[in-house]
Amino acid sequence: MIKINLDRVMLERKISSKALAEKIGITQANLSILKKGKARGIRFATLEKICQALNCQPGDILEYEEKN
Repeated sequence: MIKINLDRVMLERKISSKALAEKIGITQANLSILKKGKARGIRFATLEKICQALNCQPGDILEYEEKN
């Protein structure tokens, strides 16, 4: 399963959901769906914008975790 660590990275960078959504050009509602791990997928372009805005790598946001 893929775990989303966007909340943690945002907290480390001290950026709000509203500010990040504005920077990357998506709605706060769609960002919330991503943060909660409810999204069925993410476009590479969106992932790239998130990484640029947060100055991070995709692996900082996405993590593979074995199901038990």
